Amino acid sequence: MRLPRRPRLLLPVAIALVAIVALFFLFSGIYTDYLWYDAADYTAVFTGVVLTQIVLFLVGALLIVAIAGGNMLLAFRLRPMFGPATFGGGSGADRYRMALDPHRKLIFIVGMGLLALFSGSSFAGQWKTWLQFVNGASFGKRDELFQMDISFFMFDYPFIRMVLNFLFTAVIISIVLAAITHYLYGGFRLQSPGVHASRAARTHLSLLLGIFVLLKAVAYWIDRYGLVFSDRGFVHGASYTDVNAVLPAKTILAIIALICAALFFAGVVRPGGMLPGVSFGLLVLSAILIGGVYPALVEQFQVKPNQQGKEAAYIQRNINATRDAYNVANTEVETYNAQADPSKVHTDGDTSVSGVRLLDPALVSSTYEQTQRIRGFYSFPEPLDVDRYPDSTGKLVDHIVGVRELTSPPDGQNNWINRALVYTHGYGFVAAPGNQVDSSGLPAYDAKDMPVSGPLVESTKLKEPRVYFGEDPASAEYVIAGGNPNNPQELDYPETGGTGQKNTTYTGGGVPVGSFLNRMLYAAKYGEINILLSGDINDNSKILYERNPRDRIQKVAPFLTLDGNPYPAIIDGRITWIVDGYTTSNDYPYSQSESLGDMTRDTTTDRRVIAQQPSDKVNYIRNSVKATVDAYDGTVKLYAWDANDPVLKTWSNAFPGVIRPVSEMSADLRSHVRYPEDLFKVQRYTLSRYHITNPAAFYSGQDFWNVPNDPTQGDKNVKQPPYYLTTTMPGGTPTPTFSLTTTFVPRQGPNLAAFMAVDSSGGSGYGRLRILRMPSSTPIPGPGQAQNAFQSRFAGELNLLGVGASSVRYGNLLTLPYAGGLVYIEPVYIQVAAGSGQEPYPILQRVLVSFGSKIGVAHTLDEALKEVFGGEQQQQQQTTEQGQTTTSTQANAALSTAISNAQQAYNDAQKALQANPPDWEAYGDAQKRLQDALKSLEGANVPRPAPSASPSASASPSAAPSATPSASPPATPSASPSASPTGPQTDTQAGGSS
Repeated sequence: MRLPRRPRLLLPVAIALVAIVALFFLFSGIYTDYLWYDAADYTAVFTGVVLTQIVLFLVGALLIVAIAGGNMLLAFRLRPMFGPATFGGGSGADRYRMALDPHRKLIFIVGMGLLALFSGSSFAGQWKTWLQFVNGASFGKRDELFQMDISFFMFDYPFIRMVLNFLFTAVIISIVLAAITHYLYGGFRLQSPGVHASRAARTHLSLLLGIFVLLKAVAYWIDRYGLVFSDRGFVHGASYTDVNAVLPAKTILAIIALICAALFFAGVVRPGGMLPGVSFGLLVLSAILIGGVYPALVEQFQVKPNQQGKEAAYIQRNINATRDAYNVANTEVETYNAQADPSKVHTDGDTSVSGVRLLDPALVSSTYEQTQRIRGFYSFPEPLDVDRYPDSTGKLVDHIVGVRELTSPPDGQNNWINRALVYTHGYGFVAAPGNQVDSSGLPAYDAKDMPVSGPLVESTKLKEPRVYFGEDPASAEYVIAGGNPNNPQELDYPETGGTGQKNTTYTGGGVPVGSFLNRMLYAAKYGEINILLSGDINDNSKILYERNPRDRIQKVAPFLTLDGNPYPAIIDGRITWIVDGYTTSNDYPYSQSESLGDMTRDTTTDRRVIAQQPSDKVNYIRNSVKATVDAYDGTVKLYAWDANDPVLKTWSNAFPGVIRPVSEMSADLRSHVRYPEDLFKVQRYTLSRYHITNPAAFYSGQDFWNVPNDPTQGDKNVKQPPYYLTTTMPGGTPTPTFSLTTTFVPRQGPNLAAFMAVDSSGGSGYGRLRILRMPSSTPIPGPGQAQNAFQSRFAGELNLLGVGASSVRYGNLLTLPYAGGLVYIEPVYIQVAAGSGQEPYPILQRVLVSFGSKIGVAHTLDEALKEVFGGEQQQQQQTTEQGQTTTSTQANAALSTAISNAQQAYNDAQKALQANPPDWEAYGDAQKRLQDALKSLEGANVPRPAPSASPSASASPSAAPSATPSASPPATPSASPSASPTGPQTDTQAGGSS
């Protein structure tokens, strides 16, 4: 029964409507992307990528349809005139043919459409491979095996493999489709005693199989070049077996495959299946014997009995290539005869660490949060960042810096208008010298508050403190800024007194959303009808999205791998995010391939406070680009920091004008450039083995190193992160240099094996990698031993600091060259207990110093250094049983008095903190009395635990915590009261240790 006309029209109308809606959303996604790139002034990237993808999609789709579809049509045209009768009657294939034949055109069109879609999409996804192939720059270096330019392996070889894979796929699909078509239309039958095929079907399939084997011959020949990436040997790269067995085997197999292809082609003119059968058997047998068994025999009976000798030349190739690919070939490794006895060194005049950083950026993030966020809808990143700014004398000092970013509107006010139109941006740059604290142990801010004030603000001439683009997760959401300048509604900052607010109107760039079309497109993109209907959006309104600096740069430079830790700086009067960009590859011949995620993993990535790198394998990396994002208007700039990098040259050829010359960097920006963390982590991972350049020593591995576990994280098996600080390497310039540092320990043992630093100052020495190798004759304790010594030596005193609801937290353990040795310096914080809805936050209270077997603890670094270098450290005395009893009685009395005084001081501090507003003067007085109580404990000659073997280290006196109060008290911190002294309390998070 036929349906009425109207119902019959409903289905095509519904299909048309669905198609229109789908196309509209597809168009909105593409067009809004174009609008974003246009607003960011990077349309060249958008058009370059999209046009390349479209062309590759069409090429892939047309080729697969031409090859597979053409062979299917050819099989159909070659069908026997009387298929069912050709081989003596019908078969099961006839039923399938009779069912499918009436719809064969539709089936063919749909099938080819799906095949074209998948093939085209796969081809389009290889746009980077294509652009590198057509724009590849020469390396000017040749590989050791084939003497071909490195660019062939980096840019040409991947493209050739891509084309071969596509052709293999197309031919296999063609063989399958042609065989099915021949079978359905009677070209061949599966009957006893074998397969019966028409001449046309046999010819057609023989040609296709011959082409497949011919491609296999080409693949065997190309596989020869892939041996430079082999992982068969002791290290990556062509090994002895690869060069002496696999390489000739691949050549022989290529020749055999050519012969087999000729035999398949001969099957066209000679009937029967003998020639194809012989060629197929020869191909399989040769692949097993020549390609598999022969190399295995060589490996087992020639290489393994004498692997060190056989592989020496190839290990050397791997060492040279790996050091070059990871840019560590020029690393300076020198023996450092570190002194371990502080009584034998002279520290007078040694100012090598004149401003060592005491504030731990991972710990004081919560201190910034509680004392400077002002309102609950602001936050600071964790960890904060380390940069350098001049002090009042012009001397560069390490600073702990962060920006006050917006999280979300207050609870109960989290509606679309507030999220999108009112709470649009963060506000302010907060910074404190890393070597100073105020009288309460809090950071001595020189940029703070709202509106922003402080000496640093004046010296840097900060004129735009607003942060529309930042790292906070809220930056993933869009906001609509601008609007009516005569009636500003964007919250700028709360006014003094807490009852009003200062509003502003955004005047920077972004995508205009005043037109009806743009509003409709973005309403579709975000599924938010208010964008279309809101009366607060006008011709001045701009929609801002992709506001995270890393996401923004990744969008305009999809060919870069970005460092996980962007950092803010005041550049030319504006807050600017600086992000390091890397060019990476896994196609550098002979270089060791490793997981980028594994090489960069440490405490910071495990705690997910900075972005984790993907687990992609790489064997080449360069810090080729320095990128910046303006925190106010989102302007992205890319600078060619390593213009000699061939990979960067290749991408510059592909996207001309996108990457600016480094000469366009301002002097202010150059002064804040620093060596990137992730690259340094990759290089220290590499140098833990590849500091050895002798193949025999490398093979034995007895001098391999490890990056030590973070000693402040207790028993957690996670690497210690590198630290930014100002220090001076022995034998270098006498001026302290902003550096990125790390340590190594032996594969077997806890002692210190080496200290590594890289010049991060941005000057002429930038990127200079130096390793101080410790002498094997004098064991220098490692970071873990130093931490154990600190905790063992001062456990009683530090635990007294953590009485009540407070807790002791250990900051980053810094290792520094000093006075001919190495010194360990560690700040100790007291985490003030929470109260009145406030979260706890740490306050710096002690500085620990260790050099050799001596340990010092004091309120300032200068005092701690004097304890170590100014006289003999107190040693635990060996006494008789009677003497121990007398000393124990005296100790108990002194301990009781000290604890009583400490508890009273602590209680007074809690009352001062709970006052509304907090009584900071009383709090400071209580802290002083607590410190006096602890000093009285020292004067009472109470026995302390004997120090364990503590590390030798070196550092110079630095500007210690200053006693000068900050300009204004911190904003509303609080603490909860404690009933009585409790046992030891420690915190292992964010730099703490149990």
